[in-house]
Amino acid sequence: MNIRRRTLFFVAVALVGGTFSIPSHTFAAKRIVFGGGPAGGTFQVVANSIQTYDPVKAAKDYRVRAQSSAGSVENLRKVNQGKMHFGVVYSGHVYLGREGQLKNDPNKYENVMAVAFLYGAPAQLVVRKGAGITSTRDLVGKKVGVGNAGSGAFANCELFFTHMGVWDKIERNAMGYNDAAAAFGNNQLDAFWLFTAFPSGAVIMAAQTNDIELIDLGKDAQASGFYDKYPYFSKLTVPMGTYKGVDKEVPSFQDSALWVANADVSADIVYDLLSKIYTDEGLAYMRGQKKTFKAMSIKRGADGIVTPLHPGAEKFWKEQGVL
Repeated sequence: MNIRRRTLFFVAVALVGGTFSIPSHTFAAKRIVFGGGPAGGTFQVVANSIQTYDPVKAAKDYRVRAQSSAGSVENLRKVNQGKMHFGVVYSGHVYLGREGQLKNDPNKYENVMAVAFLYGAPAQLVVRKGAGITSTRDLVGKKVGVGNAGSGAFANCELFFTHMGVWDKIERNAMGYNDAAAAFGNNQLDAFWLFTAFPSGAVIMAAQTNDIELIDLGKDAQASGFYDKYPYFSKLTVPMGTYKGVDKEVPSFQDSALWVANADVSADIVYDLLSKIYTDEGLAYMRGQKKTFKAMSIKRGADGIVTPLHPGAEKFWKEQGVL
């Protein structure tokens, strides 16, 4: 029933002295677009999961609708323009976009504000045990798998290796993780890079055919001033025993996938959504959608955020004692 016909119906009921209880969903709720990512990807699972969570579906004032996208940079641009109200964007893209430092894009994306940390994507660099490679700088002259061309893994490898002064001094092989693990197993690579959650199936595969080690990327990053130059990367440790033969903790770094909002989105809506998702029940629901979301918690709600928070998010996280 369209708005005009619905209005006439209510008038007619009133004229004949009838009574009618108007359900709350009769009045138009604000449509909120949540930008995810490609079908099947983790970004899209975030958007879909928030849309389908029952307390969110029951909200009277708004309706969340997940929308697929090409991923982080597209979400950044569309959230900035207001074509999306929310989205998932890597912290690095939020930071670089705000500063006008995105590669081949001098525009400043200042209408994108952080809402919450979702999960981290950590760097991992696999080498053979006993090969004499103990630092990223030891890769000079080596054959290295650097991730698929155009991928986030490739972009972050280029960023870090350039910072370390080795990007133009290695034999780069652009390939996916599984292909890199296979090439590594066949002695066609000396090392390969990943930027993904651990444990990685590709590293597990490599450890079945070779004794492996992980390079201490945290040490390289700290000593080289990487964290000062790129403050959106945060420290973490790959736990001992994550991979066969790796019998010690290995420091590394990660970028953070963030929930972001357009600056003009109502603070009340941001606050209400956070209040629904960041509960024991909401977090359990998210973890049930994908194991990656085990990283989501009240305690880590502001992890990896180095850009301004949305006012609704700032109010929520202050009340939680996170800020």
